[in-house]
Amino acid sequence: MATKPMNPMLKLVLELGPIVIFFVAYRWANVPDGATEEERQLIQILFATKVFIPTILLSLAISWVMTRTLPKMALITAILVVVMGGLTLWLRNDTFIKMKPTILYTLFAGILGFGLMRGQSYLQYVMENAMPLKQEGWMIFTKRFAMFFLALAVLNEVIWRGFGTDMWVNFKTFALPVATIVFIFSQMGLFNKYAVEED
Repeated sequence: MATKPMNPMLKLVLELGPIVIFFVAYRWANVPDGATEEERQLIQILFATKVFIPTILLSLAISWVMTRTLPKMALITAILVVVMGGLTLWLRNDTFIKMKPTILYTLFAGILGFGLMRGQSYLQYVMENAMPLKQEGWMIFTKRFAMFFLALAVLNEVIWRGFGTDMWVNFKTFALPVATIVFIFSQMGLFNKYAVEED
């Protein structure tokens, strides 16, 4: 089945929308009077997770309808959200949803690292149309992205284990997307150096 191109703004909304909705749901969760700080945070994270799971599945469904394809990274993310979010709701334990970014980034780093060991850049398969680079450039960029993913996985562990749920929700909503954007922009020198010149 032929794939259809997606409007870049719609793509951005579908990627960031569920994260923003997760944040809003966490802030707007109804907490009963008299709840302790720990109870409040658990009630909020459970409610936000309840909202997050169908939201990310809806985002994936819209992406399929619009393009007739499912982005692999988005699909993996959605599966992890459903599994870890489901465990969070079932066991009423927010450890699972908080560990989701750690598992996701470690998995992505492992996939990229496996490709590098085989002399391949799996990022190239995903991003080549948007950003044509020479093979050497793809290998360097992939190595840096794998290291970046590992750094995010470690940072997520530090935040959720060492700070409260409020801090982790802010970190997930704002710091992770901003860090990714900053990282990509920091690679502009690499992109310029190894860009494929058009005829």
